[in-house]
Amino acid sequence: MHIDRLHTYQSNPEYRRTRTVESLGMVYQCHYPTRSMLTARGAKRSPFHDRLVERNAFFRDVSGWEGADWYLPPGEPPYVETLSWQRQRWFPYWEAEHRAAREGVILMDMSFMSKFLVQGRDAGRLLDHISANSVNGAANQITYTQWLNVGGTLEADLTVTKLDDERFWVVASDTVHRHVETWMKRHFADGHAFVTDVTSGYAQLNIQGPRSRELMQSLTTADLSNDAFPFRCAREIDIGYARVLCIRITYLGELGYELYIPTEQAMHVYERLVAAGAPVGMRHAGLKALASLRMEKAYRDYGHDIDNTDSVLEVGLGFAVDLKKPDFLGKAAVVAKKAAGPLTKRLVQILVTDPAPLLFHAEPVHRDGKALGYVRAASYGHTLGGAVGLAMIETAEPITQAYLDAGRWEVDIADQRYPVLASLKPLYDPDNKRIKM
Repeated sequence: MHIDRLHTYQSNPEYRRTRTVESLGMVYQCHYPTRSMLTARGAKRSPFHDRLVERNAFFRDVSGWEGADWYLPPGEPPYVETLSWQRQRWFPYWEAEHRAAREGVILMDMSFMSKFLVQGRDAGRLLDHISANSVNGAANQITYTQWLNVGGTLEADLTVTKLDDERFWVVASDTVHRHVETWMKRHFADGHAFVTDVTSGYAQLNIQGPRSRELMQSLTTADLSNDAFPFRCAREIDIGYARVLCIRITYLGELGYELYIPTEQAMHVYERLVAAGAPVGMRHAGLKALASLRMEKAYRDYGHDIDNTDSVLEVGLGFAVDLKKPDFLGKAAVVAKKAAGPLTKRLVQILVTDPAPLLFHAEPVHRDGKALGYVRAASYGHTLGGAVGLAMIETAEPITQAYLDAGRWEVDIADQRYPVLASLKPLYDPDNKRIKM
């Protein structure tokens, strides 16, 4: 077991007494997709937690944090009535949150994300060495990158924002919190670069959707026009009495912003957003919407559909690798993999053409009647009109779009096969026009 997968609070006796018993009891139970762990709850709560309770959020465990999964209308108790593989009573509310992100604007609490401030005169050079992409370019810019090991497989999938020549902002998912921290400290060695975990010091709100600029511009004196604040821009802006790190980026496939707010000013900013959001129809959205929105865009999620056994090329992330850099950790393996010829193992997006069935994970995927892989992660594509997932496919032939188009693809759901579309490009907005509008 990798010790860095654990959080320090998980060594507390009370946590071990409660959670380990439940975890052991789950070994031979049916792992329903909507079941969240019930013990050791309430260990971590964002500054917005009580307000989200008032909004009728259903919470699930997110690495110890209470994460809002979906919201119900006032008067409906937020709980899962029956564990099931079928549609739940909250399915239409999830759909409404999803469509609000595609058509209007949403607010999403993402405070559980792992956040690190990396400082020092060697910070840029060392971060660039462990990053497959170039992260030490212009200031005030965010870069999506992977961290690889010497074998060229994934260690992390994250963003690095250059604030200035000696300050960088690293954000990763909750599941790799301690691994990312340890990876930096081990590879920085004696360099002049210092890692500070600021996760608890900054709340995070994501404002996403085609009306997000309209909402944000009403709250700040900063110019958020496309020319002044383009995609990937990162700057500190004013909202009310607060100074907020605003980054124009998305994990949902729409125009959007991530706001990193000092914890002591988090509620002030939230209240301003809610008040200004009412006239533009802003809706609170939970993690179920995050999953369905990102899955339509085929955005990867480390620990779910990609992991440390995968080549960065096989999972379709070659666009985030800068092979023109003189060197980076894992470069030799990536170059060798690319030189070996066309890929015969690739992560592919699939869409069930029948709108009725649901996908979860591990469903076998067939081409012309032969099983070639399985679904690693999935959700329901409310915009695309069917269940959508990411499947790892392996065959003896080069996997190209022409190869995908030439076959008859099906997925096995509960012992019944359904036709699917298979694509190497995102089925939603493949040209990224909406995120750069």
